[in-house]
Amino acid sequence: MTTPEPQSPSPQPSAPVSKDRVYRSPAGIAGGVLVLALALWLGIDALVAGEGNTRWKALAVLVFLVPLVAAYTVRPAVFANDDRLRVRNPFRVIVLPWGEVGSFRSAYSNEVFAEGGGKYQLWSIPVSLRGRKKAARREDRRAAGGAGGGRGRGMLGGMGQLQLGARTDGAGATAVEADGPVRAQGDKIMDELRELWEARKDAASSKGEVTVRWAYEIVVPVVVGAVALAVLLGVG
Repeated sequence: MTTPEPQSPSPQPSAPVSKDRVYRSPAGIAGGVLVLALALWLGIDALVAGEGNTRWKALAVLVFLVPLVAAYTVRPAVFANDDRLRVRNPFRVIVLPWGEVGSFRSAYSNEVFAEGGGKYQLWSIPVSLRGRKKAARREDRRAAGGAGGGRGRGMLGGMGQLQLGARTDGAGATAVEADGPVRAQGDKIMDELRELWEARKDAASSKGEVTVRWAYEIVVPVVVGAVALAVLLGVG
């Protein structure tokens, strides 16, 4: 009589990888699509109706210009999850585990610094000085409204539960306190990245090496198109 073999335990499913948060510039994408459409329209027209070297020059311009415009407008993006930050810039892709991120900086551009000293610009999160000024004006108006509401509440005496110029949520906090300070969109995104970094930089899954990969699918056509255009212009 044979004894049944013990069944091996079923493998446990691996922990799911957190979904990426994607940050891109809608204005940059829209502008890039318009420029690409115009370049393709003019280039294809020159290819069809051009004569002599005009067709070759038009082809060289398209090979040079299309990937270059796409690299600076449509391509840039920032991907962030619980383990790492991936920055897709015009000509490079940088992967930084949160444990290797040293700091963020927002001045005239948004940048991330690695612990090893590298600095990488976040192309898809542009800085808008106009947006910052607009947010500052809104914050000043809201602060002035809150101060006026405080004076109104003092005048109401026994009806102190009402506050003029502000709403209260279910927890009793005013809308001004719940929403926090008014920030420009780019600064809000940088705040989110800083919060995620602070929360995950000491996690075991956030360790690793910083990797930088050149986008040869962009670099090669741009170089080939530039060289071909230079040769054609030199030949005449």
